Amino acid sequence: MARNKYPEVTVEKILDVAQRLFLKKGYDETTIQDIVNELGGLTKGAIYHHFKSKNEIMDALSNKMFLENNPFDTIRSRKDLNGIQKMKMVMMLNQSDEDRMKLSKQAIPILKNPRILASIIESNRSLLSPFWLELLEEGNKDGSIHTQYAKEIAELIPLLELWLMPSIYPASAEEMQHKFSFIGEMLNNMGVPLIDDEIMDKIFQCFLEIEKAE
Repeated sequence: MARNKYPEVTVEKILDVAQRLFLKKGYDETTIQDIVNELGGLTKGAIYHHFKSKNEIMDALSNKMFLENNPFDTIRSRKDLNGIQKMKMVMMLNQSDEDRMKLSKQAIPILKNPRILASIIESNRSLLSPFWLELLEEGNKDGSIHTQYAKEIAELIPLLELWLMPSIYPASAEEMQHKFSFIGEMLNNMGVPLIDDEIMDKIFQCFLEIEKAE
């Protein structure tokens, strides 16, 4: 068999087909064979050459969808917003990405897999923390925030998203709301008044939907 000269093209095809099927049929109802059937001649071996499992496909797809619709890129050039306003807009845009949120809800069960969870933590560290650090440093420069802990907060925020996942840390709706209040107060005490009522309501509604999906 001839070596594939363009493996990135194959990966792109696999992820595009997987995205369409996951959104149409659901993650649990989509099989590797379903993906193969839509790949126009590629074999199951071609998929396993790039991805060890369907879980790994979901992980790569989540990263791809984030990068294609990166809220940090959307707000980076906004001269009418200061640092804290950009951070708030990032959170609102992130919760408004319906396709990615739909896939995130479908992926909740696989978060219980330690290997997948470790991969997500590493992705958050390498992808999200640098973006948050950029905005936190911008906020310190323009005076919209005042914190000595920009690096630490940039690392903490992506981890808090996992802490808020009911599948990892079980919590009732009331307990979840208390967590949001805790996060808001903690960040405010660190000089970053990020969580306002609008953001709290948006995120809380999102996690209520996640709770229903479990």
